[in-house]
Amino acid sequence: MKKYIYLSIMAVAMLCSCTGNQFKVDGKVEGATDSVKLVLEYTSNGMWFVVDSVELGKDGSFNVSAEAPEYPNIYRLRVGGQSICFPVDSIDHITVNTKFNSFATDYTLSGTDHAVQVMKIDKEALALVGKATPEEMKAFKDRLAREIIVDPAGIVAYYVINKTIGDKPLFDPMDDSDLRIIGAVANSFNTFRPNDPRTQYLVNVLLQGQQRRRASAEPTDTIQANEASLIEIALDDYKGKKHALTEVAAKNRVVLLNFTMYQGDFSPMFNKLLNDIYKANKGAGLEIYQISLDADNVAWLQAARNLPWITVYDPAGVNSLNVGYYQVSGVPTSFIIKNGEVVERIEDANKLQAAVVRHM
Repeated sequence: MKKYIYLSIMAVAMLCSCTGNQFKVDGKVEGATDSVKLVLEYTSNGMWFVVDSVELGKDGSFNVSAEAPEYPNIYRLRVGGQSICFPVDSIDHITVNTKFNSFATDYTLSGTDHAVQVMKIDKEALALVGKATPEEMKAFKDRLAREIIVDPAGIVAYYVINKTIGDKPLFDPMDDSDLRIIGAVANSFNTFRPNDPRTQYLVNVLLQGQQRRRASAEPTDTIQANEASLIEIALDDYKGKKHALTEVAAKNRVVLLNFTMYQGDFSPMFNKLLNDIYKANKGAGLEIYQISLDADNVAWLQAARNLPWITVYDPAGVNSLNVGYYQVSGVPTSFIIKNGEVVERIEDANKLQAAVVRHM
């Protein structure tokens, strides 16, 4: 079963103004055929949504435009699993030139200073993946920190502190030095951009980081320490009973945390897989904590009554802070929690059963 990514065109309207102002992205993908589809997407605190898609011209050229965002945001051009990120402040004109066989590595961006800045950051980060010494990584982060402090309420600052290298955050909320940089950005957004859709997310990342740092520094027993390392989720089931993820993790040896959409075509087959896993491992201490991100709760309510595990509904859907905390970019996405800590992330449903068995 492959991973399904659900993208909402309707969500675009939440972040776009209605003035009719457009931004434009054009350029050329050298070596591509005219059957290649180029997708334009924007991010909302960790999830990506399709804005538009376009087929390339015979020479690889393309031209796509979209409603200018009300607040500066990060967009990306994607071909298959490769993508190029860039910020859009308003009615910008961004030009992207790249090659089909090295789409996300051998490219140039032009049009705005911020776009060029993000390109340089991404290319340097790519060069460091799996190769950088601790000293080289520290030097890179120190330079980025200096750039952030120049404009801590800017879209590039937001992009940098949410960036990952490999599977690890570039700026880790559990690191004191990194947390200070995250704090500078969160506080600046809170002061200068209080209505920006990213502000509350940044503030919560900061508060969660501070809470977890304090908890790790305090003498405590093993269960409390492990619970503190887990980002809390507390949502209601279909009976209105609230379930705190940390409490579920404390009571069960292994918890399978799953983000899903019951309205998705994949849902019946995926839930059958979960049911097989649950029946085989419940006696050994497995619990499932499944979160519905559906736009409305009708499909969730119908399914939840018949499912034997914990099913809860997140009314914020794909714009939920929980989605941002766990960096969920598509559904179904699952996490294995053992002894109160997240030990594995699984995006490929075919690997889910083996992952659970491995940690039981």
